[in-house]
Amino acid sequence: MKEQKVKPSILPGFMELLPKDQILFNKMMDTIRRNYEKYGFVPLDTPLIEKSEVLLAKGGGETEKQIYRFTKGDTDLSLRFDLTVPLARYVAQHFSELNFPFRRYHIGKVYRGERNQKGRFREFYQCDIDIIGNGKLSIINDAEIPSIIYSTFKDLGFEDFTIHINNRKVLNGFFESVKVDKKVEVLRIIDKLEKIGYDAVIKELEEIGIERDSIDSIMEFIGIKGSNDDILLKLKELNIENEQFLLGLDELNKVVHYIRCFNVPEKNFIIDLTIARGLDYYTGTVYETILNNYPQIGSVCSGGRYDNLAEFYTDQKLPGVGISIGLTRLFYQLREAEIIGENASSTLSEVLLIPMGETLDYSIEIANLLRNEGIVCEIYYEDAKLGKKFAYADKLNIPYVILIGEDELQRKMVSLKNMSTGAQNIVEISEAIKTIKNRV
Repeated sequence: MKEQKVKPSILPGFMELLPKDQILFNKMMDTIRRNYEKYGFVPLDTPLIEKSEVLLAKGGGETEKQIYRFTKGDTDLSLRFDLTVPLARYVAQHFSELNFPFRRYHIGKVYRGERNQKGRFREFYQCDIDIIGNGKLSIINDAEIPSIIYSTFKDLGFEDFTIHINNRKVLNGFFESVKVDKKVEVLRIIDKLEKIGYDAVIKELEEIGIERDSIDSIMEFIGIKGSNDDILLKLKELNIENEQFLLGLDELNKVVHYIRCFNVPEKNFIIDLTIARGLDYYTGTVYETILNNYPQIGSVCSGGRYDNLAEFYTDQKLPGVGISIGLTRLFYQLREAEIIGENASSTLSEVLLIPMGETLDYSIEIANLLRNEGIVCEIYYEDAKLGKKFAYADKLNIPYVILIGEDELQRKMVSLKNMSTGAQNIVEISEAIKTIKNRV
């Protein structure tokens, strides 16, 4: 009886890439990591699986519905759904061993059992940074974060992007001043402004019972536009005496001042009073980053300031500020929109060595020399016609081929072929190395 084959497939909501895209994905990840480390953040990893009681300490909401939860023996286990909750547990657990402010980055997979749809994943990489203080944390950290976002997205190859900044204290203080007590509901509605428009926002505010005068004040407030200095001046001219509003406005002024000190260009950041995010979490500065030519992608990097990271695990007050880049979703959307990947290569190799005749030993010697010089190369060992070997290099976009025959072996030289121009010359190995390294 013939054995039944299992059809190879993966679960919906999980991403697998061919080499060309995986190389591109890894380069993006390396760029993000390099920028995080440039600002003094230290790497951290935590287990994919945590105790359910730890992950669900906060309890309730959509998170609990989306979590992957299971038991092994008597242990109740869950897959981490973000990198922030494991960070909170980690800092609480290792508090006495850490130095504060604690600056960490974490790049890792997280899991959410979301409804399957295009561009939404159940397993995906997040790239987080957080700065955690012990008892207090300077507002200047809130200004440094946009400089990291700016540096990272510049290095990823983007020029036209804007970091949108707001302060939750400004929002909350304003709502108190106009006697709106349904702040969370109002913020949720305001957060949809870009998607549903002003008229729909007004209608929804009416539906939750907000008075018309208050609605007019809210719409006027979130409609404040202009340069960063214009917005700060207009906020001051509102003459709101609410203590929380004034504290938030002071923080916003300081953040804008220090962002400029970090040399983030004015065109790359703007105060946006419609940014609300993290309604039950963020307490001060909040950020969203938009690629201006591709607004349909939404925010590609977001985060903010919070008062107490680990309140469910310790009595220590641990304020912090951080951001997250959802790398899997960002990569998928950039790839789908053909913003990246046009000239992506399916290999990391810069050189393919082709031994001919009895020259394998010499070819390996040459490969060793190339690798010692930091040049990525591979040797074609298989028995095939020369045309097939060249076709292999061509399909993988390997820029150079080194042919090594009996003549090259006798002369202790190599035959170097540029696959783009077709030019081929017999040169000394030192000259070949210099040519390969100088390739633009």
